[in-house]
Amino acid sequence: MEEARLELLGQVAVWYYEDNLDQAEIASRIGKSRSMISKMLNEVRELGFVETRVHYPLRRDSNLEERLCETFGLEQAWVLARQRFDNTEDSTLRLVGKLAAKCLQSRLFEGIRIGLSWGMAVEELVRAMPRIELREAEVVQIIGSISYGGSPSDGSELVRSLSGKLNANYRFLPAPLIVNSHTAARSLLDQQTIRETLNIARQVDVAVVGIGTTHPSLSTLLTSGYISQNDLDHLSAHGAVGDVLSRSIDRWGREIEGGFNELTIGLELDALHSIPSVIGLAGHELKAEAVLASLRGQYIDTLVIDYQTATTVLSLHEEAKPSDTQELGA
Repeated sequence: MEEARLELLGQVAVWYYEDNLDQAEIASRIGKSRSMISKMLNEVRELGFVETRVHYPLRRDSNLEERLCETFGLEQAWVLARQRFDNTEDSTLRLVGKLAAKCLQSRLFEGIRIGLSWGMAVEELVRAMPRIELREAEVVQIIGSISYGGSPSDGSELVRSLSGKLNANYRFLPAPLIVNSHTAARSLLDQQTIRETLNIARQVDVAVVGIGTTHPSLSTLLTSGYISQNDLDHLSAHGAVGDVLSRSIDRWGREIEGGFNELTIGLELDALHSIPSVIGLAGHELKAEAVLASLRGQYIDTLVIDYQTATTVLSLHEEAKPSDTQELGA
């Protein structure tokens, strides 16, 4: 494309997007029709001259935040307020990601070391993070990769993207998320690079983790192909309601013995208890039971969640019977 043409398109974009001139005014300035200006603006967008970013006003529900903190001993809760207009599941998750990005921003400091898991909610957080110049920061992948196909919600891709936005170094965990035998798991965990990365993961200042569910329509382990529907049914039959760090937990947050947990390559659940700040994300009501389990297991100290899911979590907790509490202490 001619340089003069590119310059004209750039000038039209500036007039329209930055100087707030309408299309008729721009047409008059350059002697073109209004329809031609409309076509030029479409061309501008197609060429990538303009990036559209919507700064949605993220309202929070302080009452629910206070109730969650008091009930579960959380350091912080960030609850996306009930929306005045109906939102799709995707848009709710996107807004939770934006809110989580603000939460993470409030924790940043020079030299910070951030541990990152995977999943769609974590992907939305990374997508929403602005560019911030940090010095001597590092982003660490804390669980293995779900695929080698460059999935945007995979841990390695998220680590690469977040480190780029923060001007930080990064460290990958060069291993698959789940292997097919105990021998393979032990062999990988004995490798120096993996062992060193997991040692660093245990020492991060902040960990960001998604909260998974056994609900078939939302199980990322299922949709990623790592487990089958039969596997998911088997986990549910053994009491699993969700997962943190891709390790299955029951409704009281106890790790499910055996199965895939022993074949998972990544940070151990117990290690989360020693990390100064662990931010857990969830953006769907069907994840409420899994969120409640992660809270009961005390794996997170900061929860970022939407209004409906938060309300359901509190309701499920309040509906617990005395016999349920006895089961927890058993």
